[in-house]
Amino acid sequence: SMEGYPFNPCLTEAHYKEMESKVSSTLSNLEGELKGTYYPLTGMTKEVQQKLIDDHFLFKEGDRFLQAANACRYWPTGRGIYHNDNKTFLVWCNEEDHLRIISMQMGGDLGQVYRRLVNAVNEIEKRVPFSHHDRLGFLTFCPTNLGTTVRASVHIKLPKLAANREKLEEIAGKYSLQVRGTRGEHTEAEGGVYDISNKRRMGLTEFQAV
Repeated sequence: SMEGYPFNPCLTEAHYKEMESKVSSTLSNLEGELKGTYYPLTGMTKEVQQKLIDDHFLFKEGDRFLQAANACRYWPTGRGIYHNDNKTFLVWCNEEDHLRIISMQMGGDLGQVYRRLVNAVNEIEKRVPFSHHDRLGFLTFCPTNLGTTVRASVHIKLPKLAANREKLEEIAGKYSLQVRGTRGEHTEAEGGVYDISNKRRMGLTEFQAV
């Protein structure tokens, strides 16, 4: 979350516009492998929208849980998506949290993914300070993300375990892992592909989370 602003349910329309302006100007100054383009949801053309949908980058207005929490006010004002030219780095502006910073790529080189993320966070934080609490760590809208806020996930095909969800959950619980559907929380697995990630965000370092 960005320092100096409340969580989504308490943001005004002016807040949303001001935050998006800060975020887009900060991201436009990124260089090297982080260099890319910011796409505001407001006024987005159908062509750009379809391109982002095809890349699975576009987020939609919040689900019923976020709607119930009043976290989708003034939609789509102040919302936007940034991605680098290589499509390995994304930032979502004012989706569930003020910022969601994502590093990703095909294959199993988690080290490269993590280094890109750390580099990006350091660059962004120079101009957009994050909300931090001495005891709770970095602050987020959802309490389950408090602390490091780091969620390291892999998409992995588990055809045999897909037939026995109870066994999959049992194994995941043993290693403090969380199982989600292919497209994230509240979705089903497609073709036996699951999103597996660390369950804990608090009480450990960012490196330990990964």
